[in-house]
Amino acid sequence: MSEPAKKIVLSGLRPTGRVHLGNYWGAVKNWVDLQDQYACRYFVADLHALTTDYADTSAIREATLEAVTDWLSVGLDPEKSVIFVQSQVPQTAELALIFGMITPLGWLERVPTYKEQLQELREKDLGTFGFLGYPVLMTADIALYRGHCVPVGKDQESHLEICREIVRRFNGMYGEVFPEPQALFTATPKVPGLDGRKMSKSYGNTIALSDSAEEIRVKVMSMVTDPKRARRADPGDPDTCNLFPFHLLYSPKEEVAQVDAECRSAARGCVDCKKHLIRNMNAALEPVRAKRAEITARPGYVREVLEEGGEKARAFAAETMKRVADAMKLL
Repeated sequence: MSEPAKKIVLSGLRPTGRVHLGNYWGAVKNWVDLQDQYACRYFVADLHALTTDYADTSAIREATLEAVTDWLSVGLDPEKSVIFVQSQVPQTAELALIFGMITPLGWLERVPTYKEQLQELREKDLGTFGFLGYPVLMTADIALYRGHCVPVGKDQESHLEICREIVRRFNGMYGEVFPEPQALFTATPKVPGLDGRKMSKSYGNTIALSDSAEEIRVKVMSMVTDPKRARRADPGDPDTCNLFPFHLLYSPKEEVAQVDAECRSAARGCVDCKKHLIRNMNAALEPVRAKRAEITARPGYVREVLEEGGEKARAFAAETMKRVADAMKLL
């Protein structure tokens, strides 16, 4: 199989169901924007979901289909990108096993997020091989498609370092099979949840891409705003208001400047500001809702996209594993 003419970009998201605005602005919008410049492979990371949620897998299948429906509704194009499910490419597990053979335990134990998540998710039993070996599986995801670039925010660059270390160790032992994956820095705007914390399904503070106009209205009207603005006549501070980041995303620049000025001078109240945002958000999200309705009106379409993407991914993965076998002198 010949190499793609463009550099390969690889990224995935866990199947958590419908995409919320944090997912979209943090990852999926960038995926769409990268499609014309790179050879993109985007996957549902269902095996990664098992590293922390292995005890209850009841929602994974439906969540996968919901997520991919949203990906397609915002512009991911199966003619431009390979869209697939991680677990449907068995070579992923094969390469992860091989990488596991050469990865020192010390490398895994010193990954900062390993100890952080052990503390954050203390209610779950994460004393498992799979959880410790998460970076190995992540490296296999990238290396299997000989990925050159992984889109990340600046704060995520360190996550790629262990991937580079594993790839470097393999290439040093067996010859140059894999490129060392590099960070492709992408904009990741701040998208707070309804309550001011990070937008997350676990907090129940999300706005979904597919929410109806009425759901958007209800959610935005419930949002916390500037905590120091107790009365309508008090001047506000957009820099500390939970609403303002959404104006930056959904309101035209001239309107953003107006919102900023009128908030600081108390010329507008929070309710007026919310109504303004609701109009702009619904205008922006209506095409997404319409596209989603088209997709859901075609039963089986999303599965067809994933099946075709899986075939392409498996073919590329098989070629990679042939190179691995040759390099390692395996039959």
